[in-house]
Amino acid sequence: MTKANMKQHMETRLRQQPGLDRQQTSSQQAWRYAVAGLSASLVGLGLARFSYTPLIPALIAAKWFSASDVVYLGAANLSGYLAGALVARAVATRIGAVRALRTMMLLATLSFFASSAPVSFTWFFAWRFLSGFTGGIIMVLAASVILPHTSAARRGIVGGVIFAGVGLGVAASGTLVPLLLQQGLQQSWYGLGVLSAALTLASWWNWPADGKTVAPPSHQAKHHHASPAVRALLVQYGLNAVALVPHMVFIVDFVARGLGQGIAAGSRYWVLYGLGAIVGPLVTGHLGDRSGFGPALRAAFLIEAAAVLLPTVSTTPLSLIVSSVVVGGFTPGIVPLVLGRIHELVPDAIEQQRATWSHATTSFALFQAAAAYGFSWIYAQTGGDYLVLFALGGGAVILALAIDLGLALTTRKA
Repeated sequence: MTKANMKQHMETRLRQQPGLDRQQTSSQQAWRYAVAGLSASLVGLGLARFSYTPLIPALIAAKWFSASDVVYLGAANLSGYLAGALVARAVATRIGAVRALRTMMLLATLSFFASSAPVSFTWFFAWRFLSGFTGGIIMVLAASVILPHTSAARRGIVGGVIFAGVGLGVAASGTLVPLLLQQGLQQSWYGLGVLSAALTLASWWNWPADGKTVAPPSHQAKHHHASPAVRALLVQYGLNAVALVPHMVFIVDFVARGLGQGIAAGSRYWVLYGLGAIVGPLVTGHLGDRSGFGPALRAAFLIEAAAVLLPTVSTTPLSLIVSSVVVGGFTPGIVPLVLGRIHELVPDAIEQQRATWSHATTSFALFQAAAAYGFSWIYAQTGGDYLVLFALGGGAVILALAIDLGLALTTRKA
């Protein structure tokens, strides 16, 4: 190689190297942002919502509240989630998305400490509502802040990492709560608060600096008309929320009191539910990246329907294990699939994608809150018949699948 060629080769290497460094740095930042999103979903969804489920039998046993009151307190969290989803974009516009996310993590942490004493039903209801409110805002904003910094080929898996925090929270609550309960019910709330505070602090500086502009001007949203496929997806996502409620709210109490196996056994199934929820979004996100989000979502509905209905057929340990793990997996696992599907149906329109995701989260929250209150009423009217609830949940996700198949057939004929 001549000196001229060597010089040209070195110059080429030098020109390429900064680009490679920038690409590597960008990739590292994307994963750092994803971990911040994971921490947020762990605090606002995994702990603030799901740690309550394994506490239900202990709250009843300690006579803090009656069995019916405890169920309605669980539904309060879901009502708060709906309220948070409705106002999330307005809050982001007013104070900035990243500041909103940090504030919600702080409020979720505060709610744990405030719930450490049964001051009154109203007091507890208010804090359960607020903890759900923080989760609704985090669900809408976290992915909207992070995914614009992620390449299209990695959106599924990065979305999976963000919402794996839900499963980590479920697993953490299922393993930590029984240990904390040995120290006392009040100490359990303190322990969850300390964990939430540590995660909030750890994620504080890892958010994107430019995550403020999440909400579009209102006139843009008004001029956008959703396609039939998008409208159908919003309904399907809501029906999926209905399907998750029986496991999400009742599975621990079903095993502990319905089957008479005790709190420890109920908590074990909750841990399995959480383990499924950790792996679920990573698996579904990867599947969506590989096969397309439409087919992956259809397969998810089919598998989920079978898992939700399984306890109505068999309550053997193996059946309950499979049901808990699979439904746990789809609890957050459906999220990257719906996010990815929105990006497919609304391509190259970031603000419309964000608006559609906000509407999807609102639909999910609305259906979920209605199902939680409705199922609580049905539970009381049937004298504690859990199997009716699993049957209704399974029927909801079957309807979601039928809507998807019907739309596909209609589109093909057209």
